Amino acid sequence: MVAGRVVRFDGLRGYGFIAPDHGGEDVFLHVNDLRIPEHQVRPGLAVEFTIEEGERGLKASDVRLAEGPDGRPRTPPSGAERVSSPAGHRHADGDDSLCDVLTADEYLHEVTEILLTAAPSLTGEQILAVRRRLLQFGKDHGWTED
Repeated sequence: MVAGRVVRFDGLRGYGFIAPDHGGEDVFLHVNDLRIPEHQVRPGLAVEFTIEEGERGLKASDVRLAEGPDGRPRTPPSGAERVSSPAGHRHADGDDSLCDVLTADEYLHEVTEILLTAAPSLTGEQILAVRRRLLQFGKDHGWTED
């Protein structure tokens, strides 16, 4: 079994990704491979899983809560949360890469919220400068659309 943390999970579409603790590329997660209730899956959840080679790359199977030395879950499950793409997020038509594509406004909103939470001492001018650079980076990588 490999240990890792859920990076993203879209409960509506039934898939997401896990980042293995040992590093390397994220592993695809499908709802059919969960051994825990789907409503418990959220970003940051510590899990254990088996890595298989799928048709399109690495795939997680037999996904269960990771346990600490005391046998208790490393990340307590939350029965009240269900993680899915936030309202307004869209997937590019015909894009099978499983990557959210946001409008520039949606992307900037998300970036601003992250900056305000992570570094509340940033000035407005600093936030605007970082947002401009990140928006260009997102456009260059196809993460945003106009």
